Amino acid sequence: MKIAFAKLALPATGTVVVALPEGAKLGRVGLMLDRGTKAALSRAMAAAEFKGKKDATLSIPAPAGGKFKRVLLLGLGPVKGFDAVTAEKTGAALYGHVSADENVTVLLEGLPEAAISAARLASGAQLKSYRFDKYHTKADKNSKPKIKSLTLQTDDPAAAKKVHAPLAAIADGVFFTRDLVTEPPNVIYPESFAAKARELIADGVKVEVLGVKEMTKLGMGALLGVGQGSLRESKLLVMHWNGSRDKNSKPLALVGKGVCFDSGGISLKPGAGMWDMKWDMAGAGAVTGTMRALARRKSTAHVIGLCGLVENMPDAAAQRPGDIVTSMSGQTIEVLNTDAEGRLVLADVLWYAQQKYQPRAIVDLATLTGAIIAALSEHYAGLFSNSDELAGKLIAAGQATNERLWRFPMGEEYDKDIKSPIADMKNIGGGKAGSITAAQFLQRFIKDTPWAHLDIAGVVWNEKGTSLAGGGATGYGVRLLDKFVEENYE
Repeated sequence: MKIAFAKLALPATGTVVVALPEGAKLGRVGLMLDRGTKAALSRAMAAAEFKGKKDATLSIPAPAGGKFKRVLLLGLGPVKGFDAVTAEKTGAALYGHVSADENVTVLLEGLPEAAISAARLASGAQLKSYRFDKYHTKADKNSKPKIKSLTLQTDDPAAAKKVHAPLAAIADGVFFTRDLVTEPPNVIYPESFAAKARELIADGVKVEVLGVKEMTKLGMGALLGVGQGSLRESKLLVMHWNGSRDKNSKPLALVGKGVCFDSGGISLKPGAGMWDMKWDMAGAGAVTGTMRALARRKSTAHVIGLCGLVENMPDAAAQRPGDIVTSMSGQTIEVLNTDAEGRLVLADVLWYAQQKYQPRAIVDLATLTGAIIAALSEHYAGLFSNSDELAGKLIAAGQATNERLWRFPMGEEYDKDIKSPIADMKNIGGGKAGSITAAQFLQRFIKDTPWAHLDIAGVVWNEKGTSLAGGGATGYGVRLLDKFVEENYE
């Protein structure tokens, strides 16, 4: 779908969408319409009592002899509440109404900051347009979108285009993440994930990949223990983007859990629903997509993305419940449950990030616990942090992008639950507050660096779809992290 911006002018062909705020009249749009079309619209609006309320629609076929196919009235709701999030949701809803039309023109007037509104509407439609159908060999042609172009008309199309350019780059990052998360586990595994990430080199991202040999030398016993039962070699993916004028500035570190398939290991998961565990690498997917977004919009921040990529499989060589591993930090871990593996991966990557890069702050993303889904469902991700300031900035970015976060407590009373009688710690708590004890485990691998952990298990996959995504991978985290970087590190 090609997205364009233009000045208000009645199109020659296709579908016309008249987007009206609540209570607004046809205004200049009405003046552009021919007498027959305007009369038909006025009668239809009166009959349907169309007032421009949010998400209200009214479609009429173009009168005989007209130049275009049909006219769709789209209600934008109150002007006062039409913010960026609302505009994007409206654009996504609009896409659902016009995806079967080939050429669509949206006539937009009556809104303050119309250029920004037009850009956000376009972004919402673009995000909603994502499809993953590469493995369909007999696709139903009638089910495929037919839309080829979406043109948004406003008073200042040049300004709208300028606002939309970085949003399009962010959408590229979201789509990259959705692709990674959606691919089956026989296609995306540690080595192929790393190979896919190398595509970011063309965007200007420096990509480095460490294998088992290098990680063994570094002492990453926690990460390597998770992957030792798989035929697929574990990898550590490191991506560098430095758009800062000060090339020696300390970076922000983004860390992603990349368990490309999680069988649970010897602590085997139930068979029902295990296929979902292909998306246990969605944290790494979000970090990688964010790096693409930052590079493509030429962010002026210094950011390093690190992803621990493993497969957790049952095998004669697999890690056993009861094993003790030594992490890169030197701390020992009693592995009581091999299905609590993501925290083992993150432990070594978090330590490596601090040792190697001395970052200004660390944010990790992980589909870490089922307990967070029980607590928050698919509406929020969980936030845990050792810094009120960092937590506040992330919450604000989540509100601005509608990728919302809910902060949980941490403290010594929870930390006691992961004490082991024969090692420095164990990898699970006592069965209560599972998301919190997982975060407490991760905090043991954080020095004095401001750090936040985002448990995104409930928000990265949604069969029913979300306001900006169809069913499947949501791409959660890319827009949140990009906004966080823009507001605080550029």
